[in-house]
Amino acid sequence: MTHHYTTEIKWTGNRGSGTSGYKEYDRSHTLNIKGKPELLCSSDVPFNGDGSKHNPEDMLVASLSACHMLWYLHLCADAGVIVIDYTDNATGVLTLDPKTAGRFTSVTLNPLVKVKELWMIEKANALHEEAHRKCFIANSCNFPITHNPKSFC
Repeated sequence: MTHHYTTEIKWTGNRGSGTSGYKEYDRSHTLNIKGKPELLCSSDVPFNGDGSKHNPEDMLVASLSACHMLWYLHLCADAGVIVIDYTDNATGVLTLDPKTAGRFTSVTLNPLVKVKELWMIEKANALHEEAHRKCFIANSCNFPITHNPKSFC
């Protein structure tokens, strides 16, 4: 079975002279997905972008974090682990290389999970491994993705 996804990216950063020079255009663009709110996007600040807008690097880290969380919650529900709260402060490392421009070299997920009962903590922590193995986004990446979960009651 396959699923297909369609997005539209539209560059909105033409200041009047197009890409006549590297510093002559904005990196602003919109991300549109049918039936969903438009996202205002740009490149990251070190790459002449607008720091108030979403950038591809942030979205990659967020995609990994969200996919892991969604699989994790599914697995917890199946295992009888009742999650009351879930927060992840994920971090990613982009390493620049003059030969290849750069690439992500790691992402670390830091889920903080509150469960309903004390006996659920051990199982809650263990389910992160299975969630990692099932995560569609993680399975599509060629760099290490680690997680440092902490569960409490």
